[in-house]
Order: sequence, then C-alpha cells, then structure tokens
Amino acid sequence: MPNKKRNQPRPSTPPLYEGVILKLFKEVQRPLSRAEVIRQLSLKKRDKHIVKDMLKDLVRKGKLIRIRRGYGLAEAMHCITGRLEIQRQGFGFVIPEDSRRKDVFVNQRDIGEAWHGDRVVVSVLGEPKAGRNAEGRIIRILERGRKTLPVKIIKKMGKEWLCRPSDPKLAFGIIATLKDASIELKPGDIAICVPGEKMDPAMWQGEITELLGSELDIKVQEALVKSNHNIRIRFPSGSVNQAEGLPSEPSEKDYADRRDLTAKQFVTIDGATARDFDDAILVERLKKGYRLWVAIADVAHYVGEGSPLDKEALERGNSYYFPQSVVPMFPERLSNGLCSLNPDVKRLTMVVCMDTDESGRTQSASFSQAVIQSHARLTYTQVKRAILDRDEEVRRQIAPVVPMLEVAEELARKINILRSRRGSLDFDLPEPEVFFDVAGEVSEIRPKQRTFANQLIEEFMVAANEAVAHYLIEQDMPCLFRIHPQADEDKLKNLFRMLSRTDKSVVMPKEITPKKLQMLVASMRGTDKEFIVNRMLLRSMKQAKYSPENEGHFGLASDEYAHFTSPIRRYADLVVHRLLKTAISRGSEDGATTPIPGQKKLQNIAGYISGRERVAMNAEREILKRVTVLYMRDKVGQSFHGVVSHITDFGFYVELKDIMAEGLIRLSSMDDDYYTYWPQREMLVGERTGRAFTLGQSVDVVLDEVSLERLELNFSLLSVVAAAMDYKDLIE
Repeated sequence: MPNKKRNQPRPSTPPLYEGVILKLFKEVQRPLSRAEVIRQLSLKKRDKHIVKDMLKDLVRKGKLIRIRRGYGLAEAMHCITGRLEIQRQGFGFVIPEDSRRKDVFVNQRDIGEAWHGDRVVVSVLGEPKAGRNAEGRIIRILERGRKTLPVKIIKKMGKEWLCRPSDPKLAFGIIATLKDASIELKPGDIAICVPGEKMDPAMWQGEITELLGSELDIKVQEALVKSNHNIRIRFPSGSVNQAEGLPSEPSEKDYADRRDLTAKQFVTIDGATARDFDDAILVERLKKGYRLWVAIADVAHYVGEGSPLDKEALERGNSYYFPQSVVPMFPERLSNGLCSLNPDVKRLTMVVCMDTDESGRTQSASFSQAVIQSHARLTYTQVKRAILDRDEEVRRQIAPVVPMLEVAEELARKINILRSRRGSLDFDLPEPEVFFDVAGEVSEIRPKQRTFANQLIEEFMVAANEAVAHYLIEQDMPCLFRIHPQADEDKLKNLFRMLSRTDKSVVMPKEITPKKLQMLVASMRGTDKEFIVNRMLLRSMKQAKYSPENEGHFGLASDEYAHFTSPIRRYADLVVHRLLKTAISRGSEDGATTPIPGQKKLQNIAGYISGRERVAMNAEREILKRVTVLYMRDKVGQSFHGVVSHITDFGFYVELKDIMAEGLIRLSSMDDDYYTYWPQREMLVGERTGRAFTLGQSVDVVLDEVSLERLELNFSLLSVVAAAMDYKDLIE
C-alpha cells in the first residue's frame, strides 16, 4: 500500500530574500543566530551560505546589528543608521537614512574611530530632552565616507611623507608612501592619499596616488573639495556612450504629437556665464489678464528611466557649482547641447501655460509636450538695463523682444505682490560673488547684485512649479514634492522674547505663520534690528527637502509645491517631468501607459537626493571659505569695518561688509574684562564693565591671522571701548 504521507507534496519554502529575513526578526521579537534563522524559515543546509551572505548584507546596510551569538534588529536595539557629520568643535550628529527620524547628537568621546562623512550605526542613549536632539554613541562603522583623502604635504621623513588631511574635521596625521616614484612632492602641495591602517590614535598609514598641485591654486582647492565630498567628476563609459549616441539636434520624428510653438516669442534669461538653458518664458496680454508660458527642456524624452544616463544622474542627484568650474548632472552633450534651449534652434520641451486674471492670480493651467525655438538668449543685466533702467542702446539691441519683456515685468510684479500678501518669506541677506583676474587669482569678493530681472524669472518658475504640483494632485498622481517644514518654534520664541525686551510693540503671535514672520521682517526693515531679525529668522528655518508626502512649503507659504523647472541640474525635476508626462498621456486617446513609481520608491529617491543636495550645499560653502581665506592671506594687519554675525561662549564672529568674509574674535584675545555669554539674549556681557556685544552691532577689527588649514580668519577689536555698548542700554 502506497505511503500517502510520502506522496503528499512538501510545503514549498517561500522565495528567500532580505525582506523575508527582516520580517522573521520582527515576528519573533528577539535576536537570532544564523542556525535559528535557517530553522525558523524551514530552509535546507545548502541554504546556509545564502543566509550567511544575506545576514552580512543586512548588517552592512545597518538593518541588523551583529551581537555576540547572533543578530538583532537594529531598530529594536535602539540603533540608527546614518551619516556622521562632525562639527568644528569636535562633536557630531548622525543624520539618519530614514528621513522621518531626527538627527542624533554624538559627543566627541563617543565618536570612536569614525570620520566625518562615514556611514555608521549609532546606539541611541535615552530619550531626547526638550529642545535637544537624542544623544548616541557610534557602535559600528558600516562604510567609510571617503576611500581617498586629499592631504597637505608637511615634510619628508626618509622615504615617507608626513601629511595631514585637508579637511579640518579630520584631526589626525598620515605617514604615507608614494605609489609611483615619479610623483614629485614638496611641502605645501595637495595630494590624494589612500588611507591604510591606524598606527595610533593620532596617526594612520597611507599611500599617495596623485599630486593635485599647490594649495594656493584655486583649481587645486576646487579639486580637493570635490574629493572631500565624494563628488563624481568623470562620467562612466555607459552614460558617455549613451550621450554620444544621441543626435545633435531633434529629428522630425521627435516632433510628432507635440505642439508646435516655434513661432511663439520665447526667450531665455540667465546669468552672463550660464551655458545650460533649461527654461524659457513668454508673456502675452489677454483682454482680462495675462497668459504666462513656461517652457522647460524635455530631458525625460532622451533619458529613459533605468538607462545609464538616468542611473548616473540619480547617483549625482544634482549639478555642483564652484567658482571656476561646474560638475554637471548630465554630460555636456545633453546639458549644453541637445537639452539646452539655445537661441534659434528647435528644442523639445514640457510647457506650462497659465492664464491669470488682471491681478496676476492663476485662473487655469494647461500642460503639453511641445517644440519651441528661443528667440533670444538674454542676461539678467541686459533685462535690467533695457526694462528697469530703460537704457536706449540696450533696448535697440534687443528691440524685437522689448514689448514682451515689458509685459513680463508687469505680470511678475503682480505675482510678487500676491506671493508677498500670502506671507512668502524673502530674507534680504547678501550672497557673496567671487571675481577673478586674467591670471585666475581672486580679485574681489563682493555682494552678488540681485535685481528684479532675477526675480522676474524666479516668480515665473515658482508659479510653474506650483501649477505642476497642483495638477498632479488633481489627477490623483504621485508627486515628488519640495517641502519646507515649519520653523523651529523654540528659536522663534527666543527671537520674539529678545525683541520684546527693547520694543514692547513686538509680541509673540499665538500662531506662527509665514505671514506673521513676514510682517516682523517688514516692521524691522531699515532699523538697527533688521540684521538680527533676518539672521535669527534664517537660523530658525528648517532645511527644505523632497518627499512623496505633501507637507507644503513654509518659506514660500505654498500649499502645493514641486521642483519642475530645472531637469538638467536636479534629478527631482526629472522625476516630476516623468510623472507629468504620464498624467498628460492618461488624458489622451492613444496615451501610452507608463509605470507609476510606488510610494516606497519615491521615498527612497527623495531621501537620497535630499542628501545629495546637502552635499552640494556643504561643498559650495567649503570652497567659498577656502577662496575667501586665500584672498585674505595678504591682508593680515589691515583694519576692516563689519558687524557681529554670530555669538558663542568662546567669542563672536564678525562679517565684513565690503569683502563678504567672516572671522572670529576669541574671548581669549580680549583682556579688558571677563565676558559671559547670555544665550537667551544673544549677547556677551563684561562682568566688570557691563560692556556688551550683540548681533548686528557694528565693529572695527584688525585681521590678525589667516589659516588655510583650519579655514579660519582671526580678528581682534580695533577699539573695545568704541565697539562695545553697555548692556543696560540693551535691556532697559
């Protein structure tokens, strides 16, 4: 008689992948050994190596923690995976990979052997206290943030070289050998070093693989900043080959099923040195209002999702801008050629057409895939001189487009008024602009000139971004929103408390809205408190980021906002273009069905490109510091006029008004009194004299020291008596 039991089909084991293992750990709610994982999942012994590799990968990804006899779920063990950002003072913060979690503070003693930029696991120690980040300890380095380090050559030691990382946040030395004997080094050079084994707490081994050049060369400084922040300079062969395989101009086949808008008087308006033009505008007057056209380069037509170009663009996240160079998100064949809206050539675009009423308020919007031809490549300076200054010579040079530009200015001013009324914040803080002489040396660093010609384009881009976000929501489509959380309430309370001590008319509002903050900025404009209000409000602002969840944009006072207008230089915009194409095709009779990315995929993309944006911001800040320090090297001993820009318990920073440089006056250099930091009032007060230093206060200083290694300028007060005020004048 046949054995029924033997003939019965065995229960099939589920497909083995990392999600199955993670689900098991969550279900059993305790750590497991590898053998227990195999047993719990009813796996065969032959699966042992597969499970071992998967567990290893999950540990590397920070999902599991390796413990003495097995593995534990990281989140259950109060561990978080993220990037370590070390501050100049020595402590650090772990920025979680899960964007929903808050940053974790790490004391200097708990950083261990981790470096700035490393991917780490941090064990969270207790709950966060009111107004403070949770505190943690680094328990594992998952991945070094940098495989190579730019280093400064200090001196030769026999056959080896003593060097130091050029990043001030890496406080150790390196004893390095040369990979190639042909590399000729001298003290003061910057080189690329591959770090090796740790020799002692302050010294590592390493190997120098490349010489960049003298640390006084701006191009060398740019190269080391790119290396410091892992910015990819070269495009891999796959993306280069794909770019080279694209045509130099759109073909007739590309024009099929597109609106022909080539007769429309579109123009591009950009900076004088810009080479990639991804947006063009046109404004027409209607009987009762205006029609605003915004055309954006259709990068998505050429860059398919998952293609080599797409993968590399995602890896980069955005373009990176430096004083003398740009690291683009796409190869120049696309960014400066096929996808650039150059004048007098046909280009494929995604177009937003908005009809407004007489006040500039959008009444309706339509979206289409189109072909346009830019009628002029204009600069902000040209538009300013022709339209704002009414310079007759410039008006003659661009005569065909002057009437359109005058209508555009009219509409932009009306849109600006509407945006201002709803509470959109605009901090009037100057940005530095670096100028070079013919030899490539820094000749000047001065506040960047920003006129309404710049704002005209900004207003139209914001309007287009809002229109696209609104349309995708209306079509029940997912979207990669640009969100900006509400300002830090504790910091705002501190600002209102401080202002109310000297001005009884300033009262903390019950509900903090962008409109209330805008009113505060307006009330302080032109007063001696304007600087402090702008600075402290800016510090209270949280960082904008990308998210598939619409949380609104606090700074713009916008309920629905997405980035759509720069797909050449931001990956987020490329994602939004694809979603818009899908939404448009849904409404057409023969529309192709394009797969719609799920929430989890969009969340992963949002988290990653928000991180890359942070890298770009940090890199741009660092190179500006380096350029500024180089520029100030020959100015030691000179006196300058500036304002107190930031106050700490060890001194205060002074921002020079004419040069756009910032340096520190240390309390240790002030011998007229003992000064105490009053954080609630943002001031330093002399215990004996009662002299006080506050934000925005004018001071005269002398430049004492310039340090390229520490990226610091150190000042001393030219006159303490003349610079300081009595604290009673500030609080009574």
